[in-house]
Amino acid sequence: MKSITLSSPGGLEHLSLNNSAEPGAPGPGQMRVRIHACSLNYHDYAVVVGAIQTEDQRIPMADGAGVVEAIGEGVSEFKVGDHVVSTFFPEWLTGSAPIDNFSTTPGDGQNGYAREQVVRSTNWFTHAPKGYTHAEAATLTTAGLTAWRALVVNGGLKAGDTVLTLGTGGVSVFALQFAKLMGARVISTSSSDEKLERLKALGADHTINYKTTPAWGARVQELTNGVGVDHVIEVGGPGTLPESIDAVRIGGHIALIGVLTGRAGDIPTAKLMAKQARLQGLIVGSRTHQQEMIRAIEVNGMHPILDRSFALEDIADAFRHEESGKHFGKICLEF
Repeated sequence: MKSITLSSPGGLEHLSLNNSAEPGAPGPGQMRVRIHACSLNYHDYAVVVGAIQTEDQRIPMADGAGVVEAIGEGVSEFKVGDHVVSTFFPEWLTGSAPIDNFSTTPGDGQNGYAREQVVRSTNWFTHAPKGYTHAEAATLTTAGLTAWRALVVNGGLKAGDTVLTLGTGGVSVFALQFAKLMGARVISTSSSDEKLERLKALGADHTINYKTTPAWGARVQELTNGVGVDHVIEVGGPGTLPESIDAVRIGGHIALIGVLTGRAGDIPTAKLMAKQARLQGLIVGSRTHQQEMIRAIEVNGMHPILDRSFALEDIADAFRHEESGKHFGKICLEF
């Protein structure tokens, strides 16, 4: 079977296409899955360029979707032919988060889904939404579930709330879609007027170009009549967090998801305290969260926004496309 491996110390030039032996028959509680798609995330990018160190010859990619080919003894949740999608934390089944690292995450602490077949325990997958393509399903593992947990699980999003999304990456676009699906008002930012128009087409009620309006937190206050937003999907980190604190309402919720602007910086803690806002870090979610999200998707018929797909052997070009920042929504591998 075809697979991609990453040689130490990382870098796009160290991604290699290989022909390796197919996995054997699944054992008790396991199933064999034919992988047909992966989606790219910033975490995957950090691994393949060496910003996050992993083992030599690691198979990358946290998100995988495909079809069950065989099941082992005792498996009743899945059957041959089922369409499935991977989980980010295979051992986090339900309840509060039991882990603060990526030791069990496919493509980082474990081999991932840049390969044609895998044999794994059934808790490494859930059913994919009915009617989804494999590429669409593959977007849910990391980006989709992160947005869902930020807004619905942790944020308690309800109709009439106001949500602020930053940029047009996978998590932010999913957050816009989930927020509109649940009857919320959305304010979205981008540095591209063209992308802002696309955000409006998806339902954004207001948009802000953060290049031409660097004090976008104050602009959010204007758009909300001085109240601020109930939820901020904070993907930038220290470079954007001060403006997010300006933008959030008193007692509001900031979901700290990304560190695109760096891992450390000056934060106006006094202002955060005065706002009495809840700043909560999170990393994706549990298998139960994923199943709940998929049920909601099936009821509402929501589909993710796909930017572009690449072949498995063109994985480096896919990450270069991500590097360019030209994408809107999710970049996928299909094979």
